[in-house]
Amino acid sequence: MSKQIIHPATALSGGVLMPGDKSISHRYAMLAALAEGTSELRNFAAAADCHSTLGCMKSLGAEVKVDGTTVRVTGHGLRGLKSSWRALDAGNSGTTIRLLSGILAGQNFKTTISGDESLQKRPMKRVVGPLREMGAEIKARDDNFAPLEIRGGKLRALDYKMPMASAQVKSAVLLAGLFAEGETIVTEPARTRDHTELALEEFGVPVERNARVTRIHGAGANGSIKLAAKNLNVPGDISSAVFFIAAASLFPESSVLIQNVGLNPTRTAILDVFASMGASIQIHSVQSTHGEVVGDLAVKGASLKGGVISGDTIPLVIDELPMLAALGPYTEEGIEIRDAGELRVKESDRITVLVENLRKMGATVEERPDGLKVAGRSAGKLRGAEIEPHGDHRIAMAFSIAALAADGPTTVRDAECAGVSFPSFYEDLNRVAER
Repeated sequence: MSKQIIHPATALSGGVLMPGDKSISHRYAMLAALAEGTSELRNFAAAADCHSTLGCMKSLGAEVKVDGTTVRVTGHGLRGLKSSWRALDAGNSGTTIRLLSGILAGQNFKTTISGDESLQKRPMKRVVGPLREMGAEIKARDDNFAPLEIRGGKLRALDYKMPMASAQVKSAVLLAGLFAEGETIVTEPARTRDHTELALEEFGVPVERNARVTRIHGAGANGSIKLAAKNLNVPGDISSAVFFIAAASLFPESSVLIQNVGLNPTRTAILDVFASMGASIQIHSVQSTHGEVVGDLAVKGASLKGGVISGDTIPLVIDELPMLAALGPYTEEGIEIRDAGELRVKESDRITVLVENLRKMGATVEERPDGLKVAGRSAGKLRGAEIEPHGDHRIAMAFSIAALAADGPTTVRDAECAGVSFPSFYEDLNRVAER
């Protein structure tokens, strides 16, 4: 296991380019494998998770060629996937297993899909339930966990009212709806990221959207839906940009330009949270590419106020909460996170792991069933410590940022887990951190 030693910094300066967005990369790869012809996906995420998706699509008969961050996927049409002779390996990727389950539900063969030890602990019933309602036969360990054994077949359309907001569940149902007879309708209790809907439209599938209701007409047995191969640029990942926004905010003299960041309106709630806390972020060079909005973020040092994050905001910033929590001790009022029980079933139990590592650094933290409360800077300065991320990429990166303003060096164990989403994270951080 690799360790990274993070020494305190005095400021951040310079430009940094974000890796391709994971959420969009997953979806482009899956739809390219269902399209007819060869799609070229540029700035494809280097993240291990997205390469798990590529591996699965290759096992299902798509041709995949990787050249750096350019990926070419050749599909053979909506009905062109083939049975894999071995179980599909989703690695550590919840997006891969949940979204691909929707596609596999519509195939006329049986597939087993599983992943690493961490993924096998994450709940799958939320996806399995609606796919069974559509007619797929799915077996799961304890009826809730991978491996999943999916016997697809003729699907019926579903009018599904989601009990909780989840972009992954919504996407799985919509992708299954591609293969169903009739119109599949998904109603969300709160708005979630809409990359699947935008990607479907980009590949030529009509999608009807009205507020929190999404409709898609399936191909059925003999439907005429065809996905056309596309050349697409993947925007930079805003969830990765958050670490550099946080780092720059820690120091008055910081000035960082984060380039080519995806600014999809269903993902920018995190910028609103930062703005409400007093962060200095300016957006430049905004343009639309393939239905997605991209731009540059100019971030300067700022004194952060802190505050409460709860309610409908939570599903919109779920991936960014570890970084916000780790910023808490540097804010005026501290950070309080509520209604975020979902954090307990991510790559780790993020609530427990955040509390454990914050306390190691000397923070005052209260753990709650659905969140945590972190005291602000009046409770004292953080000190360097040995951080145990429990294999969770976002925990490793969040505490690496918190360590920049701590007293003394911090050691992050198992630091290579950051590669799950951001392989060049430590290299980029060391380049822009002034010491």
